[in-house]
Amino acid sequence: MRVFVTGASGFVGSAVVRELLGAGHEVVGMVRSDEAAVSLKETGAEVHRGNLDDLDSLRAGAAASEAVIHTAYVHDFRDLEEAARTDLRAVETLGEVLVGSDRPLLMCSGTAFSPGEVATEDNPGNGKGANMSRLASETAVMRLAERGVRASAVRLPPSVHGEGDHGFVPRLIDIARAKGVSAYPGDGANRWAATHRFDVARLFRLALESDPAPAGVRLHAVDEEGVSAREIAEAIGRGLGVPVVSVRGEDVNDHFGWLGNFFALDVPASSAVTRERFGWEPREAGLLADLEAGHYFGAP
Repeated sequence: MRVFVTGASGFVGSAVVRELLGAGHEVVGMVRSDEAAVSLKETGAEVHRGNLDDLDSLRAGAAASEAVIHTAYVHDFRDLEEAARTDLRAVETLGEVLVGSDRPLLMCSGTAFSPGEVATEDNPGNGKGANMSRLASETAVMRLAERGVRASAVRLPPSVHGEGDHGFVPRLIDIARAKGVSAYPGDGANRWAATHRFDVARLFRLALESDPAPAGVRLHAVDEEGVSAREIAEAIGRGLGVPVVSVRGEDVNDHFGWLGNFFALDVPASSAVTRERFGWEPREAGLLADLEAGHYFGAP
């Protein structure tokens, strides 16, 4: 199958490209930079230049492919609403090309929609989660499923980990290194769901290859339902050789900055429905084992 992958050089997207190529698929990967283009070409994938603001490039990539996997996202935490609007335009643009074709469109979303409860595949969110700004894209995908597109959302947990990670956990490590302590909010009992990026990539492939490909469903790429904030902080403390401390609720944002509110959320998630439907069973190391492996704690 010829698959168009946006964000093909990203942390998740590059793992998806590797998984698809390994299974014999033909991959057309969208990248922005010359460096990313060279790296992608070396994998055996075809290079497609573009970005999420270049709607003509998105249309061309989708039109020339049998399926689309959308992993690109503007991770600008200074303006989450604009990032969400950019993503929505991209999803709608890709979808319009595929309307009536019955071709698959799988897009990345998130599981952190329902703080305080275990998020499930049939839960659209309680309106209070960290991923609510992205809900419009997920809703757009569900509507495309009613217009002849095999469109579905693959929800990713707060920690998608592995070597080369540049997400939330590395930021927590940077904060711990700078402050000389590895901290957790309150009693540290709040939980984050987690999955290794190679397991996420394998779910994308399994969903794409299922017969028929899913339409109008939410898949949860979740290995560990919930790893406590305290366990994460303790693993970081061991990795850096620094003390582990609790931070009171009123001091969380002062200590962690923009990450404070998110690190304090209790956002566990289940993948029971996804596992049963697609036969997906994670194979890679869990988050704590990945932290213990040491690659997160190289030279700053």
